[in-house]
Amino acid sequence: MAAYEFDDRGIIVRCPGCGQRNRLLFERLGSTVRCGSCRNDLSAPSTPLEIRTSEEFDHLIAASAVPVVVDYWAPWCGPCRVVAPELEKVAARAGGRFVVAKVNTDALSDIGERFAIRSIPTLAIFEGGREVTRTTGARPAADIEELVRTATRPH
Repeated sequence: MAAYEFDDRGIIVRCPGCGQRNRLLFERLGSTVRCGSCRNDLSAPSTPLEIRTSEEFDHLIAASAVPVVVDYWAPWCGPCRVVAPELEKVAARAGGRFVVAKVNTDALSDIGERFAIRSIPTLAIFEGGREVTRTTGARPAADIEELVRTATRPH
C-alpha cells in the first residue's frame, strides 16, 4: 500500500508504529486521532496528496475539516516542476492545519474544466467545501504559506 489511499469517508494511512491501517475521517482532519491498534497518535499525511480520481477530489474538498491547498499541474509544465518541492515543504510544515493536494490536469481534465483552470501551475485554497482564493505561477513555500494564512480562518 502507498503511504495513503482514499475512500469516500477519509484518508487511509498506515500507523508508523504498528502498520495498522487507519481511516482519518475527512471531518476530523486536523484533530488528534489515535491508531485503533496501538493507540499511537496519527496525523494527516505530511506530503502532498496525489488526487487520482474526481471522486477523491470531490470527497476531500466537500468534507475536509481543514483547508485544502490544491495544486493544479501537469507533468510537462516546467514551472509546475519548480513549485513541486516548495509544496513538499509546505505540506511537511502544515502540522495538520491544512492539507496539500495535487491535481494533474492532464489526467483529470474534468476537474480543470469544472474550475476553469486556464494556466498552470494554479494554486487554489478550498475551505468549507468552496474555493476561497487562487493564484497562478510558481511560488516559494513562504509565499504559499502566507497565502493560506491570509485566505483561511485560524484552525
